[in-house]
Amino acid sequence: MDAAQQEATARARELQRSWYGEPLGALFRRLIDDLGLNQARLAAVLGLSAPMLSQLMSGQRAKIGNPAVVQRVQALQELAGQVADGSVSAAEATDRMDEIKKSQGGSVLTGTTQTTTSSGAPTVRRVVREIQSLLRSVAAAGDIIDAADSLAPAHPELAEFLRVYGAGRTADAVAHYESHQN
Repeated sequence: MDAAQQEATARARELQRSWYGEPLGALFRRLIDDLGLNQARLAAVLGLSAPMLSQLMSGQRAKIGNPAVVQRVQALQELAGQVADGSVSAAEATDRMDEIKKSQGGSVLTGTTQTTTSSGAPTVRRVVREIQSLLRSVAAAGDIIDAADSLAPAHPELAEFLRVYGAGRTADAVAHYESHQN
C-alpha cells in the first residue's frame, strides 16, 4: 500500500470513528467474535455484500450508505451484549439474527422489541444510539461540529448536545443523557 492509500485508509477510519464511535473493522470483528459468526454470515445478516463488508472493515470505504444496515449493526450490537450478559442464549441469538437480517429499517426512532428492556422501557444506550444515528444520518461529524460552534455563543447547551451526540463517543453521550434526566 502506498502512502496515499495509507493516508486515505487512515482518514476513512477516522471518519468511521466520528460517525460510528469506532472504526468499523474493530466493531465488526467484535460482533464476529461475540456472536460466533464469520465475515460471510455477518455480511448476510447486515444485508451487505462480502466485498462491501471487507472494504468497510479495511477502511477502503468509510460510510455505510444504507440506514437500514446501520440499524442492523445497532441491533447486532445490542444482541451481542445480551448474549454476553446471558439474557439471550446462543440458539435464541441465531433466531434473532434471522429476524435482524429480515428487518427493513424504517424510522430511526421507531420502537421495536430490540429497543426495549424486559420491562418495556428503552435502554439508555439504545436511545442514545438512535439519537446519534439520526444526527449522523443528516450531517457529517465535521458539519455538526461547525454547527455547534456557530450556536455556542447564543445557545451553549444546544451546541454541547450537538457535539456530544453528533460527533462524540457513545459512552460520553450516555453519560450526558443520564446527567440530564433529573
